Amino acid sequence: MKHPLFATLLGFLSVCYSCNTPEAPAKTNLIGKIEIYDNSIAGQIDSNAVIEVIGRHYNWSEGPVWVPAKQMLLFSAVKENKIYKWAGKDSPVAYLTPSGYTDTAFRDGENGSNGLALDKDGRLLLCQSGNRHVVRLNSSLDAPQAVYTVLAENYKGKKFNSPNDLVADRNNNIYFTDPIYGLPKHENDPTRELNFEGVYKIGKDGKLSLLLDSIVRPNGIALSPDEKTLYVGSSDSQHAGWYAYQLDSSGNIQSGGLLLSATPLLEKASVKQGADGFKVDNHGNLFATGPDGVLIISPAGKILGLIKVYNHPTSNCAFNETKDVLYITNDSLVLRVKLSH
Repeated sequence: MKHPLFATLLGFLSVCYSCNTPEAPAKTNLIGKIEIYDNSIAGQIDSNAVIEVIGRHYNWSEGPVWVPAKQMLLFSAVKENKIYKWAGKDSPVAYLTPSGYTDTAFRDGENGSNGLALDKDGRLLLCQSGNRHVVRLNSSLDAPQAVYTVLAENYKGKKFNSPNDLVADRNNNIYFTDPIYGLPKHENDPTRELNFEGVYKIGKDGKLSLLLDSIVRPNGIALSPDEKTLYVGSSDSQHAGWYAYQLDSSGNIQSGGLLLSATPLLEKASVKQGADGFKVDNHGNLFATGPDGVLIISPAGKILGLIKVYNHPTSNCAFNETKDVLYITNDSLVLRVKLSH
């Protein structure tokens, strides 16, 4: 979710990105730099790693997911109501539309898909901001059509606010967040039906359950490698941060709370993005978009490093299947950083 708390330097960036051609991603660190704060990650990411621009000119890029079976990256352009595809060369191309709002009546606000994920069978899952649904794509990934199976559309008969991000575990439980960002007037929107912003689970049996209603602006969501910890990011401007919750054998929350506050980071950041989307690497570290770029956070809540991205806010990220490449959605851009083995 984008926040209007920063200014952009478009003139400067247009010069920096002019070297990017469709045939070769722009290899330039003028867009940012890698900062290492703890030697424990020195073998995972090089401070001299290049931040590449692989796509540009999107209207709020979000929700990237790598599809191993097709060797392609999919990502949402939320305000365009589209999903784009990047297949490893050339520029990303339009892949699926409409992605998040399928009605024909005019609707203001953020209408497209936001978070994307794969279930254990490799099927595409989408958070639809405009429709206010969590859905699964019905068609083949090779020939996508905007036909969806609705997995969740309301809680106790009341429409969701705007499902934002999601993750599926190995048992096909699906966890998702439901802030108010996709509503045209946010918390004051007249079509809002729930008086809280929730974190939910769709069980492998299809049953919906509310896990949390206490986090303001729940946003990014991810699981630890052993799937025993559920992480949730809050992009609330007053209490931004990341939370960690221990799960029982059924995937329900047992205990947990705040892992790391982002409020001190926001105060000193140049790009004042709240805690947004994130993914977890094989070591259990969070690669979390937020203030000044992508923070690398240990399972104990220690900041280990930062992929600092100048001028534009980062919204989410995704690893490839071997987790040695990180893709970053960055407002109008999509970036790639090759990590160390």
